[in-house]
Amino acid sequence: MARARPTLEAVAQRAGVSRATVSRVVNGSTTVAEPIQQAVRRAVQELGYVPNLAARSLVTQQTDSIALILPEASTRVFSDDQVFPRIILGVSRELEAAGKQLVLTLTESAASQQRVERYALGGHVDGVLFASLHGDNPLPGILARTGLPVVCGGRPLGEASVPVAYVDVDHIGGVRRAVRHLLDSGRQRIATIAGPPDMVAGIERLLGYRAELREAERQQIVALGDFTRESGAVAMRELLDKDPNLDAVFIASDLMAHGALRTLREAGRRVPDDVAVIGFDDIELAVYTDPPLSTVRQPIQDLGRTMTRQLLRLAAGERIEPVVILPTELVLRRSA
Repeated sequence: MARARPTLEAVAQRAGVSRATVSRVVNGSTTVAEPIQQAVRRAVQELGYVPNLAARSLVTQQTDSIALILPEASTRVFSDDQVFPRIILGVSRELEAAGKQLVLTLTESAASQQRVERYALGGHVDGVLFASLHGDNPLPGILARTGLPVVCGGRPLGEASVPVAYVDVDHIGGVRRAVRHLLDSGRQRIATIAGPPDMVAGIERLLGYRAELREAERQQIVALGDFTRESGAVAMRELLDKDPNLDAVFIASDLMAHGALRTLREAGRRVPDDVAVIGFDDIELAVYTDPPLSTVRQPIQDLGRTMTRQLLRLAAGERIEPVVILPTELVLRRSA
């Protein structure tokens, strides 16, 4: 015969307090005196009491679950990009420390986005994190308008009816330092492979490149990629066709830079002797390219952790800074 599940009443009897007091302690109330809290926790441990989360949710109106929404295809999220796994790791570790559950959701289509919207608005999560937003995605604003706590990784594009808090990195400053290094090292014809124009990372990294070359009164040589390795290889061929004499290239992601290095090698261009290369992200791959890749390091895991801290504070009713910008760092290796 199965052992009966310990009840709230049994914990109360063991601790010598009321059922209501046990309920407050189990639900995280800070209004109960510390000695009584300790007695309740001791009784919970001795009896092996496990809270009924469904009932607790009805009382507290909390699920202890946080959604991370990635508007990307699963093939992209689980590729060798390494950016998404590090964001997820940062979010997961912060939620684990807070005793919260991560709900990871990918929205690859309009139908999946509508499904996720219904899920979030159905009271299944206490807040929502977004990363890798494309274009003027209305979902963050829709959810925030209902009062659900929302924090985005990266500045949302477009105008939302309700301002949405976000955490981002210093894209423009990081790129300007990279391009300035290329200029200071004597490079004359500096090209770029920019990221997608529907993402803030693509937009701002191109802005940083343009600003530094405009200030130096140098020609701008631009090709577009989509942050994938293959797009970097294709864009590098386009740049060589545009300007066979280019001697440096800033590339808006390390994965695109990996593809570009392959194209340069196939074209007989030596890196860095003929063409210097700098990427962006500082994923693990950057150390193992041939030659090792100079890059702009962004704190990817810390981005996930900071987003989560902001959301948890928001969900707790605290006021937060609506915009947090994390620093980037130029890391020099043999490619530049």
